[in-house]
Amino acid sequence: MIMGFDGTDWSARLRTMLATFQPGGVILFKRNIAEAAQTHNLLRHIEKASAVPLFRCVDMEGGTVDRFRDVIARIPSAYDVARTSSAKLFHKHGELIGRQLRALGFNTDFAPCVDLRLPESVGVLGPRTVSGDPREVVRYAREFLNGLRDARVLGSGKHFPGLGGANLDSHHALPSVVRTRKQVWEQDLLPYRELRRNFPFVMVAHVSYPRVTRDYSPASLSTKWISGILRDKIGYRGLVISDDLDMGGVLNSVSIEEAAVGTLKAGSDMFLVCQKEENVWRAFEAVLKRSERDKSFAVSVASKAKRVIAFKARSAEVRAKFAPVPNQTKVQAMRRRVWEFSEAVRLSSPANDTATTDETVAEVAR
Repeated sequence: MIMGFDGTDWSARLRTMLATFQPGGVILFKRNIAEAAQTHNLLRHIEKASAVPLFRCVDMEGGTVDRFRDVIARIPSAYDVARTSSAKLFHKHGELIGRQLRALGFNTDFAPCVDLRLPESVGVLGPRTVSGDPREVVRYAREFLNGLRDARVLGSGKHFPGLGGANLDSHHALPSVVRTRKQVWEQDLLPYRELRRNFPFVMVAHVSYPRVTRDYSPASLSTKWISGILRDKIGYRGLVISDDLDMGGVLNSVSIEEAAVGTLKAGSDMFLVCQKEENVWRAFEAVLKRSERDKSFAVSVASKAKRVIAFKARSAEVRAKFAPVPNQTKVQAMRRRVWEFSEAVRLSSPANDTATTDETVAEVAR
């Protein structure tokens, strides 16, 4: 489990949660990030409290999903960067974001978003998506991931199998996509097929594809999607993690307990519970109780835990030491680099483009 929590301070409550759950990682949101040094110190306390190295995670794409905009500076969205058609700027986008993460104490970024930019979803995802052409999505994502890696930060492909054809926000409801199996394989899944060796993580979405699975179950709970297609057919060998189980896209149909057990049974190695601390406890207890009464499930969970631990042991990003606490001079230097990058993106963008800007799209949680 990778868990979210409330507050910006190291507290007795958080210490108890970490000691009880021994999670695989933590994820921070804007509610946890007040300033650079505070974030760094919080993550150092969390890491020291864990018996094993943690994935210290954040969603940082730029644009509408920018957790550091009030701490450092606003960084351009994936769409704004992709409009430049510059592989150099694609790479710099990932590297710049990665260096911010590393400076603040993170080692994992749940980015890039490789959903297709289709008419159905552009009003929901906005500048998070880069193109309706999956080859252009691959081109951007590959360079972005290389940039993250240069900064010693893990990335993640999301949201498998794709939210491009979805016209609902999975934070609130379960989208149902009517695209055919052929469309999905040749278009939505192309980034996962091409980048299967590049993604440290693949995040599985709460989205249904009834023409593919013959039912309306979310991909995050689907053995066919995770084990059958992602693992067996595509051949992905990295870590599979569910999107936040504390979302309406899954909780409108099952309980948090059923979701936690269900995503592991379907083939996920890990799951996210990001919003309510109560649901973190409930998900943990559900997996523990199921393991106590179901031997085959317990064996499966133990195997997943070994897989995650082995991944961490060979990951240079996880094993890397913390950077020094970022002082004001460091923060100002990062702000300067963001400004320089933003100017490079602006000057490299097509003239008279009517692109959707960050300000015209409401911020989303992921």
